[in-house]
Amino acid sequence: MKRLFDIIAAGLMLLITGPLLAVVCLMIWLYDYHSPFYFAPRVGRGGKDFRMVKLRSMVVDADRTGVSSTSSADKRITPVGHFIRRCKLDELAQMWNVLIGDMSLVGPRPNTRAWGTNLYTEDEMRLLSVRPGITDFASIVFADEGEILKGQDAPDLAYNQLIRPWKSRLGLFYIKHQNIFLDLTLVFLTAVALVSRRRALAKISQLLKRLGAEPGLVQVALRHDRLMPMPPPGATDIVRSSNS
Repeated sequence: MKRLFDIIAAGLMLLITGPLLAVVCLMIWLYDYHSPFYFAPRVGRGGKDFRMVKLRSMVVDADRTGVSSTSSADKRITPVGHFIRRCKLDELAQMWNVLIGDMSLVGPRPNTRAWGTNLYTEDEMRLLSVRPGITDFASIVFADEGEILKGQDAPDLAYNQLIRPWKSRLGLFYIKHQNIFLDLTLVFLTAVALVSRRRALAKISQLLKRLGAEPGLVQVALRHDRLMPMPPPGATDIVRSSNS
């Protein structure tokens, strides 16, 4: 049922947003006369590599800098790219990945290998047991990822210390509780977040609490408190075994 839902939803979204995507693609091409698409290498289900389609929001060959995480102040983002990222248009193209089976509409966001899955703990490797998604709990809670990383001297390090621990926990929580009704709820709340992020975060926090999430996860979902560095899930077990 989940795969059928993905195919129908992705097909409809591509049909509905086709004219908008065409206009945005033209805007990107007119800026520097290069392809409006960027095919980002990502790690999918079972640890297999795939190419995630995105509307290009950065200058050509931006990935050659070796930096995986991006702040909102990253100089590699083009003027058109800031508009694309602000409106979340770059992710619309990923409906194609959903349609061909690389991704799902709802699931943990796909990661890179360098500064990504290569650093996963044994617990985090379970994130690769399902198709990665366009949206999930973490996509809503950390929709401001670029702002969190803004001003950081080492964005990749900051991502792994501040964001990754919670994104991984939220992803694992989704995998444990996934069903078609939860998927529909998260798709709805993703739409709500475009209108009122505060309202969406409150609903996400309530949903997590209702499903039995740990208090820390429920609190982080509200995003009232400043994010502090902490270990990813499973890392504390590694520390204990090494000290014993």
